[in-house]
Amino acid sequence: MPRSLRLRLKCIPAVKSSLLRNGFPSQKILAEDLGIAQSTVSHFLNGKPVDYANFIEICRGLNQEWRDIADFELESQPDEVLPISAKIAIAQSNPNHELAVNLSEITNTKQSIIQPLPAAELPGGQVDLVSRLYIDRPPIESRCYETISQPGALIRIKAPRQMGKTSLMARILHHAEQQGSRTVALSFQLANRRIFANSDTFLQWFCASIGQELGMLEQLPKSWELADLIGSNQCCKAYFEQYLLSESSPPLTLGLDECDRLFESPEIADDFFGLLRALHEEAKRRDIWKKFRLIVVHSTEVYIPLDVNKSPFNVGLPIELPEFNEQQVQDLARRHGLNWIANEVAEFMGLVGGHPYLVRLGIYHIARQDVTLNQLVKSPATEAGIYSDHLRRHLWNLEKYSELMEAMREVASVSGPVRLRSELGFKLNSMGLVKLDGNHCIPRCRLYEGYFCDRLNGK
Repeated sequence: MPRSLRLRLKCIPAVKSSLLRNGFPSQKILAEDLGIAQSTVSHFLNGKPVDYANFIEICRGLNQEWRDIADFELESQPDEVLPISAKIAIAQSNPNHELAVNLSEITNTKQSIIQPLPAAELPGGQVDLVSRLYIDRPPIESRCYETISQPGALIRIKAPRQMGKTSLMARILHHAEQQGSRTVALSFQLANRRIFANSDTFLQWFCASIGQELGMLEQLPKSWELADLIGSNQCCKAYFEQYLLSESSPPLTLGLDECDRLFESPEIADDFFGLLRALHEEAKRRDIWKKFRLIVVHSTEVYIPLDVNKSPFNVGLPIELPEFNEQQVQDLARRHGLNWIANEVAEFMGLVGGHPYLVRLGIYHIARQDVTLNQLVKSPATEAGIYSDHLRRHLWNLEKYSELMEAMREVASVSGPVRLRSELGFKLNSMGLVKLDGNHCIPRCRLYEGYFCDRLNGK
């Protein structure tokens, strides 16, 4: 008689989509993480029967409630033929069942099939592709994956700093790679000041960086031979057409991070963003450019004047990353082993809102027992607190620009929205310090409001 469970057929698509969401790019990685055979994972995901223990373990790994997705075939079996894990499952789901009486006798076996918590990861920078601490913000991820698979796709991701833009871009690029595309991630933070001397130097660096990633750097000088005659934009376009997007090559998906750096050089920005828009438009009339897909990531509103017909910021799929909501914060806490109730989530979010970095940092330290939730909420901004380094970095950045410092002082000190000059509001928002409320600004969270009101009013 079988001792197995299988997925209900209608649940298969949703469960399969939870793989990447929980940090498993492939069935193989999930199998290795759980220490079970890849064939077992494959059977599970395709609705074939697998052992009770494996079924429950895979569900825990994918953060699925196994009772909601299981196709129960064995409820009529005698208890003596059920595996011990099945007895545990039945006892847990039905306290009145006779097996529940003996639950204490099998506690040790139960513990052996509980999925261990992921190792603590100190927040900072991109969340690793295989991390189980990445929190999806539906339907953003699925829309991006669908869009990037389309010929000539362009996705624009905008959000303040430390909101998860780079982590999302990495997952979009990974999805594109799984679909057979070559991928390149390029951050403009890697460009030193010399690169921003003029458009010619910048575009050569841009092409060289991509060519180096793809192993096609040696062809670049030939494409630049006519730069004095036809200009750098045409040379860049020719390099892509002749080499990077040659007829025999697979699609190329390019992710451009930290695009805000170009806003500081308006002439370069005008040339470069105009080029990106032109290359995107080429896909509408030439097949070769259908193989080019683009992700543009930036932190602030585009406050430099760009011709609407030459800008990539008004075409493609716009994505504006929101803060975490209550359910997402609670989910992240649970993944750290914290069983917070709604009141605890609300108390925590009353301090930091849903800002992903502040949320992750707080939960990380609470899970490590460096601080309790009550202690954090009562004394969040002390010089010895868990947010002290983060707050001091922001203060140091503000002190370098007197106008920004004065603007933040006003926002933190006034009880109500403050109207600022557009450029100042955009920059404070890109730093993640304020929220834009129409034409006005308010502090992003109580943590920032209290800290900067205290520190800046004495300056």
